[in-house]
Amino acid sequence: MPENKTFPKDFKWGTATSSYQIEGAPTAGGKGPSVWDTFSHIEGKIKNGDTGDMACDHYHLWRDDIGLLKKLGVNAYRFSISWPRIFPTGKENEPNQIGLDFYSRLVDALLENQITPFITLNHWDIPQGLEDIGGWPERDIVHEFVKYSYHVSKHLGDRVRNWITHNEPWCVSYLGYIEGHKPPGLINNWSKSLATAHHLLLSHGMAIPEIRNNSKQSEIGITLNLNTAIPASESTYDKDACKFYDGQFNRLYLNPLYNNEYPDDVFEYLKTKSLISESDLNFIKQGDLNIISTKTDFLGVN
Repeated sequence: MPENKTFPKDFKWGTATSSYQIEGAPTAGGKGPSVWDTFSHIEGKIKNGDTGDMACDHYHLWRDDIGLLKKLGVNAYRFSISWPRIFPTGKENEPNQIGLDFYSRLVDALLENQITPFITLNHWDIPQGLEDIGGWPERDIVHEFVKYSYHVSKHLGDRVRNWITHNEPWCVSYLGYIEGHKPPGLINNWSKSLATAHHLLLSHGMAIPEIRNNSKQSEIGITLNLNTAIPASESTYDKDACKFYDGQFNRLYLNPLYNNEYPDDVFEYLKTKSLISESDLNFIKQGDLNIISTKTDFLGVN
């Protein structure tokens, strides 16, 4: 019989959400439109024409929702901040105080109920205003994310100790620019997909010191969706396909974050297929990898 194991007393049992999944209230409190507000209203993009306009109405029912968390018995709650609640277009110099106050009340109520808040800063719903001027493929968005991270951590960092910069950057870069299933809905645009991945990672690295400075004794990480890669057979074709899958899905993010390098085989594969050229990689600037590989405290794995 296996030895009986018990979880440590300080083990965190939690639940997780993202802002667009639950909040609703897309214009309340000065919130601007996010890329998901736009994308979900494009005919044919979402099954049944569903949107997050109402969702769980968490923006109005958050007190009841915390009561449900308490009743469930969890002691941790991971949620994301709606970037356009804080910067309605993304380009403002000062944050929207009403948006900050909403999350401040949420954090206070969680702590009053002995539930530890874990904040995700970007769970895909960037301000539409930033998308309109190029979105993640453009380097300027990195500085907008750092500004956003600074203000959120400045306002909540006295009470929040657990921070996640981005959730599943692969979904943004691949599903948004290769398969078109998520905003902005482009298809087979590898140059923009790779630039998006790079700028997500770069903004992660640049935001870490801002958060650390505002949130003392904090723990900061990033959440990736990772998967195993096993070739279907011993054929060269299957092995090559498997290597590329692993490269674009896992190593494109893990290698720069933890090894200070990109998997060159991914870029070479795309070049041989004429999907990118050498000039398409000009978004990688000197020193970027050192920033991306800034030490983190944990890796979130979905």
